[in-house]
Amino acid sequence: MKNFIFPVLARKAYAQNLQYRGTHAINTVASAIFGFIHVSIWIGIGENNTLGSYGVNGMIHYVAFNQVCLWITVFMTNGLGIIPSVRTGQISLDLMRPVHLFYIAMSREWGEIAYRLLYKSVPIFALYAITFALPLSAEPAVWLLTICALIMAAYMAICIQYLIGISALWTTESNWLVWVNTALVMLFSGYLIPVEWLPVWLRSISAYSFYPYLQYHPTRIYLGYENGGALLGALPWCIGLTLICILATRVVRGKLEVQGG
Repeated sequence: MKNFIFPVLARKAYAQNLQYRGTHAINTVASAIFGFIHVSIWIGIGENNTLGSYGVNGMIHYVAFNQVCLWITVFMTNGLGIIPSVRTGQISLDLMRPVHLFYIAMSREWGEIAYRLLYKSVPIFALYAITFALPLSAEPAVWLLTICALIMAAYMAICIQYLIGISALWTTESNWLVWVNTALVMLFSGYLIPVEWLPVWLRSISAYSFYPYLQYHPTRIYLGYENGGALLGALPWCIGLTLICILATRVVRGKLEVQGG
């Protein structure tokens, strides 16, 4: 049964987004412009600095590919849409379904990710490949490892948003967790600055978290700074977060409190 539900939910989520392609196109343009601004800042910094092992061109490519990855690994549906379902009481029906709540939410989000990949990440990647000469590797292994790293990154992001979503069952306001998570991603994922350039104490925190696997490692794998060894570090996080999501759902089933009645 689950095997049939996944493509149906993913396809419906994808199709629903197609109705808003015009609006989303504006977001894509804004994201691309923000990437240009980010690159310009690093070009200015690079005038008086060597920028470590990256160099100016390396940092341009690093920043550009990070911007491409954002729509796959960071910009998820807030709480996977669970927060409003708690407020309306829909969550009680979702928990009664014969399919696990995490599986339902995850299936929908993969459809969202597929849409964002095709209509946001790919256009931005093509633009940056032309304007910034973003490298196109001729090695199939690099593409395969990068795709695997991005899939695992997206899955970890889904797990985090799911946990944020079901936290709405214990608090009347959980949206703040979305913004806290976003701030932590910007700091620890290597998006704003490579992880190795962080202060020692922040670098240590980042190293013991899953955040570098969202942006830093996929980008470095694509640019050839790392091999597939980083995937071995991401796998335990994927397994651990899955178990936490399953356990949290079990707790939710044992004590369900729908706000407003």
